[in-house]
Amino acid sequence: MDRRSFLAIGSVAAVTGATRAGGHDIGYPHEHLPDGAVVPTDQLLMRRIPATGEMIPAIGLGTSGPFEVGADESARAPLREVLQAFFMAGATLIDTSPMYSTAESVLGDLLKPEQQAKVFLATKVWTPGSGNAAEQKGIEQMQRSIALLKHPRTELMQVHNLVDLDTHLKTLRRWKAEGKVKYIGVTHYTESSYPDLIAIIEREKLDFVQFNYSVVTRAAERRLLPLCADKGVAVIINRAFEDGNLFAKVQGKPLPPWAAEIGAKSWAQVFLKFVLSQPAVTCVIPATGKVRNLADNLGAALGKLPDGKQRAQIVAAVG
Repeated sequence: MDRRSFLAIGSVAAVTGATRAGGHDIGYPHEHLPDGAVVPTDQLLMRRIPATGEMIPAIGLGTSGPFEVGADESARAPLREVLQAFFMAGATLIDTSPMYSTAESVLGDLLKPEQQAKVFLATKVWTPGSGNAAEQKGIEQMQRSIALLKHPRTELMQVHNLVDLDTHLKTLRRWKAEGKVKYIGVTHYTESSYPDLIAIIEREKLDFVQFNYSVVTRAAERRLLPLCADKGVAVIINRAFEDGNLFAKVQGKPLPPWAAEIGAKSWAQVFLKFVLSQPAVTCVIPATGKVRNLADNLGAALGKLPDGKQRAQIVAAVG
């Protein structure tokens, strides 16, 4: 796929019959986008990582679901196209985990050398236990992830769902000091985890935290997001589409006229722009295995973001 082909896809990124969701591509018919709704390669919204000042594009790529495939080329070919379009647009952050079955190995196999040189790769450690045995088990899992991803300069290693947090943070701090990883962080995906995340951020020095946030799950606005801003912790948002449930809420609804005020050409872009209008958010990581959906998602990193009035309109539109 050349740049012209990608931009042509971007101009009709939401095609009726295509499917998508926040973590998995399921059951959402896109609207038709007007001509000119392209994804330029040099205009994506950038956000700063507080720990270092490094800038990264505000839209990334999740791998849970779409990248959990086997070795069959018919399943992998669309993912090659997604990766090529992703980097062509100037995006960089890809999030994965050993918890996502084959996603790490598939990603490692598909990333070309020039893509490996550009990618900001985030993966996770996810082993339970306690004591020295648990510590070694976590180390072995992270070493295996690095080998599968074929990416020794891991940008971000995260403790997945806070499992055996203290044991793994000890290792991550050591690995960061040794230069094995650039950033360290923690993740979760449920609103019920917010109190734990708040307590961890208040007592630990972290570079990143990843959690769920969307137009219908806004409790993070009260304490979690402001705390991340105060503590200088970068924020990755998962489940921005509520696993596709947001699209069910607007099914059959035309895009409101006010969407044009923020340059949104699809409901997906409205939902992602809502998330990005929180200044504490560094990057949001919708997963997809379809180039059209990717182009649509990346379009949310173009143009204006909603202000307070427009955020209220988005909330009201979802109901």
